[in-house]
Amino acid sequence: MTGPDKMAGSALAADRPASKLTSPLVRWWVLYRKEMLESLRSFKLLWMPLVFILIGAMQPVMLHMLPDLLASAGSLPESVLHEIPRPQAFEVLAQTLGQYDTMGALITALAFMAVVSGERASGTAALMLTKPISAAAFITSKWAGLLTITMLSFSAGYAAAWYYTYVLFGAVGAGKFLGSLLLYGLWLVFIGTCTLLFGSLLKSGAAAAFAALGTAAVLSIVSSLYTEQLAWSPGRLPSYASALLTGGDPGSAAAGAAAFTVVCLIAACAGAVAALRTKPSVD
Repeated sequence: MTGPDKMAGSALAADRPASKLTSPLVRWWVLYRKEMLESLRSFKLLWMPLVFILIGAMQPVMLHMLPDLLASAGSLPESVLHEIPRPQAFEVLAQTLGQYDTMGALITALAFMAVVSGERASGTAALMLTKPISAAAFITSKWAGLLTITMLSFSAGYAAAWYYTYVLFGAVGAGKFLGSLLLYGLWLVFIGTCTLLFGSLLKSGAAAAFAALGTAAVLSIVSSLYTEQLAWSPGRLPSYASALLTGGDPGSAAAGAAAFTVVCLIAACAGAVAALRTKPSVD
């Protein structure tokens, strides 16, 4: 290779890292790492899994100790205490999901209520979007962080519930455990995504959390009233997860609700991107 050819080759090799650093994928990865680092610094990656583990472990332990607690209270006759049925293992896990239905949804909305609205209020979002960062990369990196933290926290808590249920009440099949985990985890991700969407539309993070929780509550109530007509609704995911544990076969209905929920997640992220492009800061 001649001298000019060597110089051209070395220049091309020197240009490759710079082009890689300016690629959209690398910029997105940097944003995602920034989101996870901020979650680590704010201890969100610590307290969210711990709270979910506490909720998951408490339910089987409380149900196991319930007869002894009632006996020590002395408010019920002994004959009644002996008639209290011992719950089966799958019922314990289903009741644990019932606990997550309230506390888990609240924790998810509160944990992510300021992810977008906080940066809009501080002007950080507007500043970042003036650089070669798209609104789509900004929102999707935050959504990916939400997905990672939510599924990590819920999986840890639900695994703790599964373990203590096995120790205290008996085994629940791994297939039922994983299926209900994915269905209910998708529901929590839906609530978190609604929080991101409302955070892009509203000025206050508290208002975004309230709107997301209100949306989830309305969907749950309406879906429970019209079970056949709204079998595909995201609000049916918790009931499908419980039905999977208790021996039901939600089958195609659960798959349809999961697929429609994924479509809703995509639409919510697209709406958040459009809202951020229109108004990246709070006046």
